Amino acid sequence: MSEIAEAFYLPLGEGRFAPTKATESPWDSGSQHGGPPSALLAHLAGAGADPGQRTARVSVDFLGAIPRRELTVEVAAVRPGRRISLTEARMTVDGRAVAVARVWHLATGPTPPASTPAVLPPALPAATDAPTVPLPDMGDWGYGQALDWRYTAGSPDRRGPAAVWTRVRLPLVDGQPLTPLARVLVAADAANGISAELDLTRWLSIPPGMTTHLLREPVGEWVHLDCRTSLAPDGLGLCSGVLSDERGAVGEVAQPLLVQQR
Repeated sequence: MSEIAEAFYLPLGEGRFAPTKATESPWDSGSQHGGPPSALLAHLAGAGADPGQRTARVSVDFLGAIPRRELTVEVAAVRPGRRISLTEARMTVDGRAVAVARVWHLATGPTPPASTPAVLPPALPAATDAPTVPLPDMGDWGYGQALDWRYTAGSPDRRGPAAVWTRVRLPLVDGQPLTPLARVLVAADAANGISAELDLTRWLSIPPGMTTHLLREPVGEWVHLDCRTSLAPDGLGLCSGVLSDERGAVGEVAQPLLVQQR
């Protein structure tokens, strides 16, 4: 971690940010993993939400590889409202749009006269002497090192469904506290990588976007991601996962996938 800066992004003012090594993708050191950009867009979109509203859905479209270079984010209200609002955040690099997020915020209210029984995830495993990193064959890639990973099902060396506790080790933006929403979104985009059904050194598994629905705000430092990938005969895939904290489920993530041989 010595090469990774103190945050995923360094603020440069006027909506501009410098991504650090912590955003680094395993496939291209010059590109960002999808988790940090998703979290940054949702974080900035939330600044325009009305008091009393909470993030309910984050839908992010990746318009291509996201370069690990200075970027700009512009935020605009699409559907203002006191009870329901929709905000769009657009990320550009060198004047080209690379990612767009649309975030629904809903107003919170009185506790409804019904409850859903909590389904608790597996207990957090004890730390090991050798830290676990997804895709260990890919070497020392920044995003993988910027989180703690503790598997409760599957493993980095085995393909198929997997479940893992994650802890983001850095602030999203330098000088700002890491929010519960950012913890979830930084981790959520890893779902397709840790649950891949095919050897990712031989097969592409590209998510053009990610949609995360949030039931409630998570608590604690750790987020549990329980995910699986399904493949169709015509080369498309779908990754889905349940996001939990120590009290139970907090949301769900889904990613469409382009699956092709390299």
